[in-house]
Amino acid sequence: MTAPAKISPATLANLAKLGIRHRADLLLHLPLRYEDETHLAPIATVEPGETVQVQGVITHAEITFRPRRTLVCRLQDESGELYLRFLNFYPSQTKLLAVDRQIRAVGEVRMGYYGLEMVHPKCRAVGDETPLQISLTPIYPTTAGLSQTALRKLIANAIEVLPAPDYLPESIRNKLKLNDFSASIRVLHAPDVAANSLDDRSHPAWRRIKFDELLAQQLSMRVHHKERSQRAAPALKPIGHFTSELLKNLPFKLTGAQQKVFSEISCDLAKPHPMQRLLLGDVGSGKTIVAALAALQAIENGYQVAFMAPTEILAEQHYLKLSDWLSPLGITPVWLSGSLKKKDKRTASDKIATGETLLAIGTHALFQQQISFHKLGLAIVDEQHKFGVQQRLALHAKGKILPSVRGKNEIGVESLNTATPTLTLDETTSHSTRLQQTSAKSQVTPLNEGGKPQEPHQLMMSATPIPRTLAMSYYADLDVSVIDELPPGRTPVITKLVSDARREEVFERVRAACMAGQQAYWVCPLIDESEVLQLQNALETYQLLSETFPELRVGLVHGKMDSGEKVRVMAAFKSGELQLLVATTVIEVGVDVPNASLMVIDHAERMGLAQLHQLRGRVGRGAAQSLCILLYQKPLSELARTRLKVIFENTDGFEIAQQDLQLRGPGELLGARQSGVAMLRFADIDADEDLLNHARIVADELLRDYPEAARSYLHRWMANKHDYLHV
Repeated sequence: MTAPAKISPATLANLAKLGIRHRADLLLHLPLRYEDETHLAPIATVEPGETVQVQGVITHAEITFRPRRTLVCRLQDESGELYLRFLNFYPSQTKLLAVDRQIRAVGEVRMGYYGLEMVHPKCRAVGDETPLQISLTPIYPTTAGLSQTALRKLIANAIEVLPAPDYLPESIRNKLKLNDFSASIRVLHAPDVAANSLDDRSHPAWRRIKFDELLAQQLSMRVHHKERSQRAAPALKPIGHFTSELLKNLPFKLTGAQQKVFSEISCDLAKPHPMQRLLLGDVGSGKTIVAALAALQAIENGYQVAFMAPTEILAEQHYLKLSDWLSPLGITPVWLSGSLKKKDKRTASDKIATGETLLAIGTHALFQQQISFHKLGLAIVDEQHKFGVQQRLALHAKGKILPSVRGKNEIGVESLNTATPTLTLDETTSHSTRLQQTSAKSQVTPLNEGGKPQEPHQLMMSATPIPRTLAMSYYADLDVSVIDELPPGRTPVITKLVSDARREEVFERVRAACMAGQQAYWVCPLIDESEVLQLQNALETYQLLSETFPELRVGLVHGKMDSGEKVRVMAAFKSGELQLLVATTVIEVGVDVPNASLMVIDHAERMGLAQLHQLRGRVGRGAAQSLCILLYQKPLSELARTRLKVIFENTDGFEIAQQDLQLRGPGELLGARQSGVAMLRFADIDADEDLLNHARIVADELLRDYPEAARSYLHRWMANKHDYLHV
């Protein structure tokens, strides 16, 4: 076997930017697309829009200076001619493209000023006998400083020196009619010209790679789920004193769906293993009362509860609502946010550290290093997908101490300069694990009877319904509860699409609703002026509406306001002191004003489906018929038109989420683009649902009957990523 090539430190650094940290990663760094350099097209036959390879002689070359410095060359073969144009070029290119040089050029043909042209084509000097490529040319994802040629050499070397064993048992492979893994890798890196279905990734080689990726993801989820049953958490038995008292005091009855999910959560809390449950519920389904009951079960057992929300306005709404519910029980929550004055923050943190308070509600301030919990038993995270991975891990780590992780090494870029990686998955201390250890240093964690350190239970909530395929893929390690029933008395919200040209009619609709005793929201997408987007902003709109409706009491709330001022404005609106509230999207979640029956969303074409659905859910909470007006500005892009059509035609959050998945992809829907969740690189969970279903079944089979194969899959696909899939 050929010895692996040494790799320079600069190249190692560039490879690390691509997520390539050991040589085996190169095998799975697969092409984005392919160029066909296996045959030549006569110039006379090419059409604009085609990407082709042509060969000819440079008959003219000059550098022009209008409108900018440009190298223009004329390439001629026996059938015709076209132009090669370079806006950025080097002396070496000028020399390569000199008159009378024979050149092979690959690029997209377009119609230019002089006729057919290629802009910045790939060029090389050739002779009459220079052979053509025998396979399609792969084009890889890359980064500045790492050329396609260098990547191809590195990958070709890795294919030559590294074994690529097939860990999938032959019986399973045959049953699912999947190609061999090694053969699939070779086909995708150097496909035969006759290979089709490569660009749309439906080729059998692509299907094998996508299946393996999905299988590794499912294995990771199941391993984590199993490991959780071996860890310790406080057994929070349903004593029932506080929970029954709260239910008796409430002015409403729990729905059947709320009772069902609380029963599931209560059973989990009573177990001596950490709960990790995701509570899904559409807008207005009543998740907060379920969370309050879960918190009371922990408090009844003498443990603290941390309740975290992504924005101050949502956290404040939770604080006010829970204070109202729990104060009659003698429980006073503590509020903690980044905007608190230093003295108030110190007072709150002292109460948390000493155990004087059993319920702390706040934003990301709850997991700052200086905050220490006395005896944390339950962490509740609302709108969990809006937090980064490290933020959720840090809050979870506030109540536990991890034992030291065996081994000190990491799978790093250095292993690229060895023939094969030598570390196994359990010898890897990942970044997120170290974060947990660091965050937990100052925490005092009780031990259970077996001497294991305890960790808190975790309840995650989301008002963004998760499509079935997304839940199967990214939440397979969690227990999921769904509130699939709205409380009685909720009236369906009528949605209307109105062009900006009819803005005056919308003004009259707002005036009529407010004068009839109802309240209204007017939502704007920006706070300050934006020359780029040219949108109406909240400050201007507030001024305009105050002048337009002198007979109405108009308020303003936005994210840059002082925390106390936001609370005052929201309280005034909720009490009816304000009739019209101009707001940014900070009111997207958590705001509950039953008398508000009209919402106008300005520039609705600029917002995503999930955000529009959440905002619409702020009305329709009382007995009056409610209306949501989506005010849009023409011209509409195709994507904006599709979004508005979906939100107009659907009120079911799960259907909207499914269509949102098709429009945006899983990364946006999960918040993973911002939070660093390890996303699928090759599989499409919507288009490849059949492969996902197979992967779920095979994962169980491998763990049961082929544990070594399961371990090999995890090492190949999940090294340095496995911790990020379950937070």
